[in-house]
Amino acid sequence: MLDVQFGQASDFGKVRTNNEDAMGYFIPGSRQQARTHGFLFAVADGVGGMDLGEVASATAVKVVTEEFAKAPSGSMLIGLLPRLIQHANAAVHDCTLDQQYRGKKMATTLVTCALRYDQAIVSHIGDSRCYLVRNGHAKPVTQDHTWVNEQRKMGLISTEEMATSDSRHVLIRSLGPEMFVAPDTTALTLQPGDVLVLCSDGLHNEMSDTAIAQIVTQNKSMDEVARELVARAVEIDGGDNTTAQVIRVRAVEQVGMYRGRPYRLPI
Repeated sequence: MLDVQFGQASDFGKVRTNNEDAMGYFIPGSRQQARTHGFLFAVADGVGGMDLGEVASATAVKVVTEEFAKAPSGSMLIGLLPRLIQHANAAVHDCTLDQQYRGKKMATTLVTCALRYDQAIVSHIGDSRCYLVRNGHAKPVTQDHTWVNEQRKMGLISTEEMATSDSRHVLIRSLGPEMFVAPDTTALTLQPGDVLVLCSDGLHNEMSDTAIAQIVTQNKSMDEVARELVARAVEIDGGDNTTAQVIRVRAVEQVGMYRGRPYRLPI
């Protein structure tokens, strides 16, 4: 069956006095639940320049993790995660209508990753990222929902110009400001030895893919790896909150699908 190890770490950095990042997870309580539900990991980053980013990020993570646990057994993850992100968006949006937050504006990014059998489903809004580290190389699974990334995809600016642009942090999608959102969702087939890294921009803005892969592939516990990733990013700059979740895949359970239902493949 699917067997994973994970660790996580977060730091408010050298400048901020509070941490607007949030992280959460759902770990199945039995082998049966690992097959009917799977694992879920989530990282959110409250948008700076708005009010109460920590409320937005914590609300988003709370909604997706709690509703994932309550989802019907055997739910198709590729459809479930975008729905949960929509629910999280509604919850953050509704916070602004609450009496204690009336008149406040809040928003957050959110990246989620659900694992079951030999599959990982990644769904996200904003510029918090998921990386896949395989055979010593790190590759982003997500594409940032930022203004400069859209400009790059249209060929209007280069990757080098994007990295130094004053507008590189301007989001074109986030949770909270609008009633509806459109997350991007990707499916991956996992292999034993794969490592998934979920992180806020406080980490990936400071560290190259190569540096992330070098730390992740060390023979250390996932908690140690997560702490080292965060510490290294804070050491380089530390101007932002920094968060990382690290998930190492030790074994997978290969299955086939028939009419939306999994079945075990013959060994």
